[in-house]
This record gives sequence, C-alpha cells and structure tokens, in this order.
Amino acid sequence: MEYNFLGKSGLRVSNICLGTATFGKMESGYCGHLIFTSPTQLQEDDSHKILDRYIELGGNFIDTANMYCYGQSEEIIGKWFEKTGKRDEVVLATKARVSMGQGVNDGGLSRRHLMKACEDSLKRLQTDYIDLYQTHNWDAGTPLEETLRTLDDLIRCGKIRYVGVSNVCGWQMQKLVDLTKFMGLSPIVTLQQQYSLLCRHSEYEEFQVCKNEGVGVLPWSPLKGGLLTGKYKRDQKPQPGQGRIGITAANEKMATQAAPAWSKFDDEFYWNIRDGLEQIGKEHGKTEAQVALRWLLQKDIVPSVIIGCTSINQLEQNCTAATGWSLTKDQMDRLDELSSKEKSYPYEMTEKVNMDRQNPFYQSTPISNWM
Repeated sequence: MEYNFLGKSGLRVSNICLGTATFGKMESGYCGHLIFTSPTQLQEDDSHKILDRYIELGGNFIDTANMYCYGQSEEIIGKWFEKTGKRDEVVLATKARVSMGQGVNDGGLSRRHLMKACEDSLKRLQTDYIDLYQTHNWDAGTPLEETLRTLDDLIRCGKIRYVGVSNVCGWQMQKLVDLTKFMGLSPIVTLQQQYSLLCRHSEYEEFQVCKNEGVGVLPWSPLKGGLLTGKYKRDQKPQPGQGRIGITAANEKMATQAAPAWSKFDDEFYWNIRDGLEQIGKEHGKTEAQVALRWLLQKDIVPSVIIGCTSINQLEQNCTAATGWSLTKDQMDRLDELSSKEKSYPYEMTEKVNMDRQNPFYQSTPISNWM
C-alpha cells in the first residue's frame, strides 16, 4: 500500500480502504437494502480472514456503517479487535443516519440520534473511539447547526477523532464546509461519495468544493457493483450467481446504487468503457478491475479508494492496484474521454467563458480539471 493524508488532517491512511458492507448476512431486506441477503455475504470467520489478510497486505483503513446488516458488520469488526488486539493499528471509520429501530427518533442526524448511534457503534465495535465518524446522508429534518455541533461535541469528549460526510450534493457540501468554518468547529476532512468510471457526476460540483476546501474524497462502489470487473460479457445477461448484478438482473426491483440494474448499463457507452479497460489492462498485464481502481487512485482528490470483497483472492487482486505501477497520462485521458458525457447547462457555458480567465494567484479549481 501507499499512505496518504486523509484530507487536510494529519492522519495517514492506506490508499486502499477495506469496505465491510459484505460482512454479515440477513434473512430479509432492511430499509430496502436487499443486498444484505445476497448469498455472497460473509459470516464472521470468513470476514476475520479477510481482515487478517488486509492488514498483512499493508492496509490500515477500515470502513463500516451501523446499518450494514443492521449492526452485524460493526459487531464482526469488534470481535476481530477483541481477538487480535489490533485496534491501534487501524484507522476506523463508521457512519450514522439510517434508522436503527422502530421509534420515531431512531434515525436522522439529530443530537439525540447521533449521540445514541455513536454510543451503540462504540459498543458493537468494542472500542472507546472512532477515528472517522461520517454522516451517511443528508437529513432535511434536522438543522445543520444541530448536527455539526453534536459532531464537534463528540470530538471534544473523545468519542470520535475526525468528521466526514457522505452522499451529498454540491450546495449541501459547500454549506457544510462554510457553516463549520463560521461556527468554529472541527473541519470536515472527507467526503465519501459514489465515484467510478460509470459515476462521475460529482466531479461537476461536489468535488470542486473538495478541491478548494482540502476535503479528501473516498470513492465507494469504485467498480460500480461489479460492472467494471470484466466478468460480464456482451449479449449475455448476468445470472443470479454472478454477484449483485446477477441478482438485480433477475429482479430489477432489488436494484440500488450499490447493486444497479443491468438494463440501465447494457449499452454502447458501457461497453466502450469496458473495451478501453481491457485494452489498457493488456498494456500493463492487469485486469479491468485493477485499471478501473488505478484510474481513481491517480485522481488528486482521492486519498483512499474503498473496496469491498467476498474472498481473499478478490481482496488480493484489488489491492494490486495500490502500488508499483501507474497509468500514463495518455491512458488516463483515454479513460476520461470514454467515460465522459456531454456537459449540460450551466457547466458547459461556465467552462467555456472562463477558459481565458485562469488566474494563477487565485486558488480556484482550474477549468482544465473539470469533468
């Protein structure tokens, strides 16, 4: 692994982060997240083997959430800490926002719920502090001042170390950063956002905020639920045994952002990206998945990419993207071009009228860096 600073904080993390949504299994779906019922979900023993191997490979950054299998993922990690004593070797991230009970106050980002959610996560994780505590989504029902003050209080009392946010749009991200500054609170250091060759929308606004404000981007679903792994073939509908995409291809009602519907991507735009990944992979002796991950790792706003896995082999293959090789500028440009879509208004206009207004003394994001 290589190690990067986590946003503008002094904390360093491995450039591959182990996502643990695959840890634990449920018999029925929770909050619409039927992916947790997938046959590829892992029980405790296999999850612990993956954690062991990840640490052996040099990883130090683990990401989870309280809602992953309704707390099972956090419990599995907590038992691994208890068994191995490796808590201090790990930068631990978790999240809160989703309802974890049937009560009217069992969800959201209110002071009451965040305080309880943090305490519950600490118990499941068998630790007395969380390194990176992230809001899992926006909460339109809670004043932002209440949420941010609560997170700062959790830092002040030592229960969390840093604050991150996830799954927000551009105006929300800027408001979060600005209000944190105005209130004199601990800064937001990361944005965890879906980001891949098949999901680049956040480059328009959210990531511009991150570049200007020193916030690190942690991409989730970097292989778009398996669509960028190379295992799916033209004119062959994925089968239920072929991961999450196979499950949603058989029943599109189960589709989520983490397990997208096959029919929405089975087009020439997708296959052209796949062809580009395959060609560049052959040039490096790498898999399509490794090239797709490497493309993200070479983005200047990305300190670490979150990968999920269901086997040791999958973990090792994905971690091969971490170090020892790189894509050339030409290869990065080719993938950028293949995965770019026509800019809509007002982005196309804004870029065009500012091409000759690049001021090297003004720390704004260069237009050349836009999507």
